[in-house]
Amino acid sequence: MLYRCKRFLLAAAAAIALAGGPTAQAKEPSRILSIGGAVTEILYELGAGDRLIAVDSTSQFPPEALKTHKNVGYFRALSTEGVLSVAPDAIIASDKAGPPEVVRALKASGIDYFEVNDDPNVEALTKRVRAIAGKLGQAAAGDALTARIEKGFADLAEARGRLPRNPAVLFVLSVQGGRAIVGGAETSADVVLRLAGARNVAMSLKGFKPVSEEAIIAMDPEIIVVMSRSSGPSLAQEILSVPGISATRAGRDRHLIEMDGLYILGFGPRAPAAASDLMRQLQAPAQSARARGSKG
Repeated sequence: MLYRCKRFLLAAAAAIALAGGPTAQAKEPSRILSIGGAVTEILYELGAGDRLIAVDSTSQFPPEALKTHKNVGYFRALSTEGVLSVAPDAIIASDKAGPPEVVRALKASGIDYFEVNDDPNVEALTKRVRAIAGKLGQAAAGDALTARIEKGFADLAEARGRLPRNPAVLFVLSVQGGRAIVGGAETSADVVLRLAGARNVAMSLKGFKPVSEEAIIAMDPEIIVVMSRSSGPSLAQEILSVPGISATRAGRDRHLIEMDGLYILGFGPRAPAAASDLMRQLQAPAQSARARGSKG
């Protein structure tokens, strides 16, 4: 395995030398490997989809990204040989890519490895748009896309200020061993819930954590948000069978919202629209509850 890895690294270095050495790296990349769903979305928004030769498995939007390009696997579980086999002249990657030893090997391979901050917040999103646009030699397009994203977040803030209330919401990432894995503080789920005008009932936790039946009952969310599945039984149906859920307001009223995972948590160019869509869906159950209360 070590021998094969070294052989790939030597082959990559030779290809770069034949292409003109360091001067080739100064050119705008034309054979890009994109690692990270948000990175791929940004590349397409900047009109660079035709420069892609491969993507990772989280690059699910636009749909043609995975349908028309080679897939190097999950971005946190890359292999050096798999990445080098697609012969990119540049890798544009989320800083969350891994494992670390593979990222180190790729950076040492001689291939242009361009890493962007993939944190789930507004400032990081606009910075990575500008960074990627600069790498592509499309600063003006990057400024235009950034302006559009910033306007989307500004419109969202105005809408948030007009909300009559902030519903109590729980984001469930998955179910493992009969326990819900929920999004606490310092997660992409918490960021998007707050952007959508919700109150995250799992803020006492940090990260995505499994919670007990007693903890879920104590949180008592009005609404539960889950990621939709492309096949098999829905996560929403599975959630309703988790101990404790039926004792919450969301469980009793079956107030569950399903949304595409990359759309809601990916923090790509669609982030303002995703938060806005979630806000509208969160307010519908809240309005229904107020209507029932006024009749009582």
